[in-house]
Amino acid sequence: MNPILNGLPGDNGLRGRTHGARMLGAVMPFWYIGSLVLAAIWAIAGWHRHGAGLVVIAAALLILSVIMSLLLLVPINNRSKTWTTENLPEDWKEQMKRWDRFHYVRVAVIIATFALLAAALA
Repeated sequence: MNPILNGLPGDNGLRGRTHGARMLGAVMPFWYIGSLVLAAIWAIAGWHRHGAGLVVIAAALLILSVIMSLLLLVPINNRSKTWTTENLPEDWKEQMKRWDRFHYVRVAVIIATFALLAAALA
């Protein structure tokens, strides 16, 4: 989405990013906590079954993605959700590029997590 938003004319991309930061920032804690709880339940319930180790590794990767979010993405997100065209910091584009890079790494971790969970089902 962010490359699409970056291509919009005027301040529309910035407005889309700040709105997304507010909206998604509010739901992400529930999403992450819910995913971690479900992975923990799966690991405990299936402890003696084939694939339990994969579920534990997947849960560890989910924890890593939460840590990455809290330490790397949330601080930028919290700053960006208050930005308007009138109060943009000089380095706002670099901050958005940094957020995007961290986000891509986090997405890769989450994809690996779901691949492990899918493998645990096999």
